[in-house]
Amino acid sequence: MSYRPVPIEPVTPQILERDWGQEIVVAETPDYTGKILLYRAGRAGGLQYHVRKDETFCLHSGEAWVDFDDGSGRLTRRPMTAGMSFRIPPGAVHRFEAITDCVVFEASTNVRDDRVRMEAWYGEPDVGGLPSTVPEPTR
Repeated sequence: MSYRPVPIEPVTPQILERDWGQEIVVAETPDYTGKILLYRAGRAGGLQYHVRKDETFCLHSGEAWVDFDDGSGRLTRRPMTAGMSFRIPPGAVHRFEAITDCVVFEASTNVRDDRVRMEAWYGEPDVGGLPSTVPEPTR
């Protein structure tokens, strides 16, 4: 097998304004997406799950809450501090809420339009974040 040089590719980050802060897409290939999420103190994303997307997020700086269904059908809240990471497999209900300003690194499979909002399912108020992109489940 002979070596054939392959050039590197420059990438221009895409900055998306969100109600909770900014989403900066720094990598996007057919296989994966890399993001930097800048959350403002007191802001949260929506309570949601993904049908196909598999993601991991790492809190680089700040303090936050992570809400998730522990498998009992009820929400559990855990504190998150800098250096902690969580893997969110497809189907896992989750929400990130910044206590202080936060910088979050996210790596995921490159799946778009795969969000199901779950506030109504758990009797929670809608606190922000993007709307559902696929139909919500029924009880």
